[in-house]
Amino acid sequence: MQKLCILGSTGSIGKSTLDVVRLHPEKFDIVSLSAYSSVDDMLAQCLEFRPTEVVMVSQQHAEALVSKLIAAKLSDIVVTSGTCALEDIAKKSATDTVVAAIVGASGLLPTLAAVKAGKKVLLANKEALVTSGAIFIDAVKKSGAQLLPIDSEHNAIFQCLPLSAQQQPGYCDLANEGVSKVLLTGSGGPFRTWTLEELDNVTPEQACAHPNWDMGRKISVDSATMMNKGLEFIEAKWLFNIEPEDIQVVLHPQSTIHSMVQYKDGSVLAQMGNPDMRTPIAHALSFPQRIESGVEPFDFFSAKSFEFQAVDFIKYPNLKLAIDACKSGQGACTALNAANEIAVDAFLNEKIKFTDIAKINETSVNKFVSEKVTSIEDVVALDKSVRVFAQSLITKTKH
Repeated sequence: MQKLCILGSTGSIGKSTLDVVRLHPEKFDIVSLSAYSSVDDMLAQCLEFRPTEVVMVSQQHAEALVSKLIAAKLSDIVVTSGTCALEDIAKKSATDTVVAAIVGASGLLPTLAAVKAGKKVLLANKEALVTSGAIFIDAVKKSGAQLLPIDSEHNAIFQCLPLSAQQQPGYCDLANEGVSKVLLTGSGGPFRTWTLEELDNVTPEQACAHPNWDMGRKISVDSATMMNKGLEFIEAKWLFNIEPEDIQVVLHPQSTIHSMVQYKDGSVLAQMGNPDMRTPIAHALSFPQRIESGVEPFDFFSAKSFEFQAVDFIKYPNLKLAIDACKSGQGACTALNAANEIAVDAFLNEKIKFTDIAKINETSVNKFVSEKVTSIEDVVALDKSVRVFAQSLITKTKH
């Protein structure tokens, strides 16, 4: 029985993970859960799954949860708070599998703690690799941690690779395995058919209305700008030890093919299915076996046609910025992620326009692109500096 720690259990990935766990009570034991401030959701999860320990990052919300657990006669569940507590539960010996589902750079340190402790790590937090790249992969190699991607695209690529490559994430030799290219698919988000002029007036509600996937607000905006695909591009470079020139982004509006791998002999292997995160989560939880995920089987006879299009980088400047950052080095990638988190939050709070996100990101990357990043301390320091700078740009930006 796998002993699970779910970092970010009240978010969309965390809830999907618990959906899979619910189907297999004999296979998985929930040891620890974490959230930032979602007290009611966490209480419901505690009532159902009875974890040993829970972390609420916000102390105020941790205290509120304790009161509710006492009222529910679950006072034996240990509740702690703060960011350091996340690292503590991620590396505890009582856990063997950690689901890294915290959104954003705040998920980096607890995910890295799980890696250094040699855990089986199910990686949904793409920012961990985007912000720390080689540092993160070196830690995986040193500790012997098992790294399994659960982003749908990276999981799809993983499934299309030979077993020997699957067993060496971050330092596999894809060229030696006959791979010529990784094809990263993206839906294009809700504004694929919009004009550039129309994008100037996008509202947060429109940006969060993804046509295929049910996701949180931040990642939905990233999908709308295609920054999400840009971050996935950077993550793919590190996960599969591949040069940026050998990664190609393909627009696929139906989100049925989740990504593909092209081989030297002309073969292209694709992983496909209904757009539901429970599929890659179930795959990674049970790898190398297969288990039920709760997802409906794909019906070829009612499926829409498959469309594929090239990316319009004028419409999606954030994607071009991310690809360029990937080629420029770690400083650019760390800066891009930090600036984007600040800019997206400002857009969601209606402080800037949708099209301002790319402008703030580009200005921030240009300022910090030459920063040297050789340690996790460098990552944290640069992340902090970029956030202050990006926030100053927002203050100057007129809505």
